[in-house]
Amino acid sequence: MSLTTCTIHVTQRQERVIYMTSELARTLKLAKTKSVSLHLGSKSASTGFKLLKKSGNHLYVPMSIISQLRLPRLGTSLALCNNGKDIRLGPLIGILTTISSTGAPFGQRTEFIRQFMKAGSDRSYYFAFSPRDVNWSQETVNGTFQRKDGSWFKKIVPLPDVIYNRLPSRKSEKQPSMNAFKQRFVKRGTPLFNWAFFEKWDIYNLLEGTDEFKYVPESQLNPSAAQIKEMLDKHKFIYLKPTAGSLGIGIYRLTYNPKRGYYARYRQGDKNVLLRFSKFEALMALLTRNRGRLNHYVAQQGIRLIEIDNCPIDFRFHLTKNINNQWVVAGIGAKKAGKGSVTTHVRNGGQLFTPEQVLKQIFGSRSGQVLNSAKETAIKLAEAIEQKSLHTLGELGFDIGIDQNERIWMFEANSKPGRSIFKHPALKGEGKAALQYIYDYCLYLSRFRARRDT
Repeated sequence: MSLTTCTIHVTQRQERVIYMTSELARTLKLAKTKSVSLHLGSKSASTGFKLLKKSGNHLYVPMSIISQLRLPRLGTSLALCNNGKDIRLGPLIGILTTISSTGAPFGQRTEFIRQFMKAGSDRSYYFAFSPRDVNWSQETVNGTFQRKDGSWFKKIVPLPDVIYNRLPSRKSEKQPSMNAFKQRFVKRGTPLFNWAFFEKWDIYNLLEGTDEFKYVPESQLNPSAAQIKEMLDKHKFIYLKPTAGSLGIGIYRLTYNPKRGYYARYRQGDKNVLLRFSKFEALMALLTRNRGRLNHYVAQQGIRLIEIDNCPIDFRFHLTKNINNQWVVAGIGAKKAGKGSVTTHVRNGGQLFTPEQVLKQIFGSRSGQVLNSAKETAIKLAEAIEQKSLHTLGELGFDIGIDQNERIWMFEANSKPGRSIFKHPALKGEGKAALQYIYDYCLYLSRFRARRDT
């Protein structure tokens, strides 16, 4: 298997022959033959080839073959050959998302997609697409590409070598039609990673029975009033979280004080609300409006986290796969809860720090040791989730806490993590590295690698 970078040019000659520098032919270890096959995504073209006595890795392709392959642009590309006669160009990386009808092409995700496309853009082909852009009978996609000046344009290209799923809607991903759409790629052998959003209960089920289950707080799905009371008696405070929630929306923090009663803390609009109830039944009336059970909610054991200024601290770990198919911690943000807030989310008054800033203040000279232990735990959790998952994962976001006894807990896992932690000035480098890791993982999945998989 030989992999290199080459520069693709168009030749005006009419004959169906590609011209290749001897240096490129040697690097790709081409057999002594008069014909080769060029491949881009799902398209291929058989062609004669001739050698040029010219230095460098250059490939000259007639317009007829460029049109047949639907090559998005000329210039540099990776070139791979593993049998002496089939040359793959690319990879062609598709980002599955939704297309906005107004303004920026991908709505609020436009800047993220723009940044992601910068990693490896000088040697691979990126485009974004929605399900309606795919023409299965033609094996093509009407993809949205980015120009060097940052503007966007549409171009029909082959089906991609690998797909990075960034569909933003939980509701649309649950539709049978969307599941069937993604399955069509899988049946073709096209790697698609980050299959769908996790529900909060998914992770509990995936980890149950593994060694890593010890890092998950006690939880109950759709808890009854009796189960909530039992958990409050046992733990003194718990969280109620929507199973499909995000950004801290809809979360309740419930506290039980044997002498003073029950407390409910939650976010309403842009305000934090704290209510006290002398009787448990009054608390449940607020939570359930007499329905008896909290459907689509998870009750989770409360953990006494490490604090600064009497405000709890937790951590967002952003993990990605790398080119060797290994999990790495790409970035960590430390989040300090706002006064009276249920969560540490910045939008609810929380503050973002680097983990070193927080841990050094709490643990002093032992901060590095504590951080390394948390990193090791995060990677173990990612490996365990991946092992039990039915689909390919490429990145994970964990909300991780360290309690006052230094025990590590994992509260939530997200299969399509946001990137808000990388807004911190000190974490911008990690943000770029995370995007580079995802690009490298695309190379791994599409098998654009110089060595064979082990």
